[in-house]
Amino acid sequence: MDARHKILLLDDDPDLLDLYREILAQLPSQPEIHTATSGTRAIAMLEAEGFRLIICDLKMPKMDGLQVLSIVRRKYPQLRTVVLTSVMDEQFRSRVYALGVDLFWQKPSSEPEIKMFLECLESLLDREADIGFRGVQSKSLMDIIQLECISQSSSVLRITNGPFTGKIWIQDGELIDAEAGDLRGEPAFHKILSWRTGNFESLPAEASRPRTIFNSYNALLLESAQALDESRSQPTPEGAPQPTSPLAELARVEGVEFVLAIQPGEGGRHEARGLENPERMSVWAKRTFERFSALGDRLQAGPLEQIEGLGLQRHVALARQGDTQFCVGWKAAMTADHLRDMMKKVLALWAS
Repeated sequence: MDARHKILLLDDDPDLLDLYREILAQLPSQPEIHTATSGTRAIAMLEAEGFRLIICDLKMPKMDGLQVLSIVRRKYPQLRTVVLTSVMDEQFRSRVYALGVDLFWQKPSSEPEIKMFLECLESLLDREADIGFRGVQSKSLMDIIQLECISQSSSVLRITNGPFTGKIWIQDGELIDAEAGDLRGEPAFHKILSWRTGNFESLPAEASRPRTIFNSYNALLLESAQALDESRSQPTPEGAPQPTSPLAELARVEGVEFVLAIQPGEGGRHEARGLENPERMSVWAKRTFERFSALGDRLQAGPLEQIEGLGLQRHVALARQGDTQFCVGWKAAMTADHLRDMMKKVLALWAS
């Protein structure tokens, strides 16, 4: 049985459909790509077979994108929805998000923008809808904030969890403030991130909002992920909490965005901090270690010490310490030399 996801592309311009099809062919999961040039055709295709995601243009004759999305959200609530537009208007964007759209994205025009767009789409395809925040997106609040920041958006996120309400202010892709009850700034942000479910909506941006948060969104999300992991630790029989994982200290090293420790061998156990999907990263890291080690053997270059990859969103380094393999994500602003120095600190902390 073919388990590939299906994506429906909707745009009234056939040339753009061909272009988007070529772009989506780069997705790692290799989904099936179907196209429609009108809203009525798209609705008919959705009724005929199951799709995982629809990517929709907004400005179309007869039935426009907003009408299509309204029908989709009502009839197919679990279908992932993405809007592509050439005009970024905050009020229009808020209207789209109010319909429950997962992602509002300006049509990518450069390689970095295409890369980020594909990463967001792959995340939407992989994400299960059993828990999360409903309103704009069915996923964890961390995912919602990451998508907002990656797309350089400006908005106010209002989150409701039973009797509790919180707000997070984002300006040009940066977190600037948060509010939850009597809390403000980073304490309020961490409080909101501790809510696992709720209702979510996107409000127009407030450019005049005073800034109280100065850390990067990646650093704050990592801290929240660590706090959640530690809070889920089960008590010992004597009633005392279990000791904190040694990875928690590594994750606090300057510049670290995530850390993954893997025991080698088939089915080796792994532990992570700051990763939403550590299983997938663990598989990738193991394969990378194996392939580079094999290459080193063929070249007679000696034992593999460290692998470094420098990217636009973050850097990644892989290294061994004793019997443990490490995969560490670093801030993209770091230089290669700084990354190597800080990686030495991570490995030294583990060894101690």
